[in-house]
Amino acid sequence: MRPALAVGLVFAGCCSNVIFLELLARKHPGCGNIVTFAQFLFIAVEGFLFEADLGRKPPAIPIRYYAIMVTMFFTVSVVNNYALNLNIAMPLHMIFRSGSLIANMILGIIILKKRYSIFKYTSIALVSVGIFICTFMSAKQVVRSSQIILCIGALTFALLMSARMGIFQETLYKQFGKHSKEALFYNHALPLPGFIFLASDIYDHAVLFNKSELYEIPGIGVTLPIMWFYLLMNIITQYVCIRGVFILTTECASLTVTLVVTLRKFVSLIFSILYFQNPFTLWHWLGTFFVFIGTLMYTEVWNNLGTTKSEPQKDNKKN
Repeated sequence: MRPALAVGLVFAGCCSNVIFLELLARKHPGCGNIVTFAQFLFIAVEGFLFEADLGRKPPAIPIRYYAIMVTMFFTVSVVNNYALNLNIAMPLHMIFRSGSLIANMILGIIILKKRYSIFKYTSIALVSVGIFICTFMSAKQVVRSSQIILCIGALTFALLMSARMGIFQETLYKQFGKHSKEALFYNHALPLPGFIFLASDIYDHAVLFNKSELYEIPGIGVTLPIMWFYLLMNIITQYVCIRGVFILTTECASLTVTLVVTLRKFVSLIFSILYFQNPFTLWHWLGTFFVFIGTLMYTEVWNNLGTTKSEPQKDNKKN
């Protein structure tokens, strides 16, 4: 039941979160740092009140391990924001990161000595190719040639770092048990001092947000600048999204989590193209076909979704 709930949270929270992120980025492409800071602050305060019990509850996983995970998590967030600040197309930013399927599998083979069946290799290759086609066709007319190298370099670095973080998190859960709520809190609370170095950029965008047009929230009657409303909804949906992802990491293997998140990003891409009227060509349909064929080939994920984390890992060793 918990894996199914987690998948529901991931798709509902993350897909709606992308909508508000794109609304924010279209108006102010460089707002990534203030968005990330607001998300981290909200999740840290919520975790401090309800998970850490106002600091009275000691962590089950030693802080030194969280420090390593937090360094990777914060770095990934900042680098992804840097790529977003280059005014690249949202589909490119969103779906390029889904290449973590390949990154996760490669690092899993190298670090965890995992082995997978030929069907898993093929399915992940098809999913990644399909996403690449959709991304390339959506972004080739948006990104200037002078920005391509910086964008690809930043996103590739964040991709590998994110995959490494997922594997590190998986090994921690093996050693210390499943503590998704605790990990969610510390991963967002410990990096907060790092935003001091981004304070100037955050303040500048807060001023810009204050100058945006006023918007009355339906049913409540409260009026506030529309950019702050977008940010508020982005924070709430991000919390739902990331809560689902952290629950999923305690129930499924790292590769399975990556595939679920990748499919969510693909759904977000399709919605972004339709809702924001981005072009959708025959190449996009070809990419869609590859993604769904690859997903069908990876049926073991859905068959084992309700099993414990150790069971799919045993199957992997047999493949």
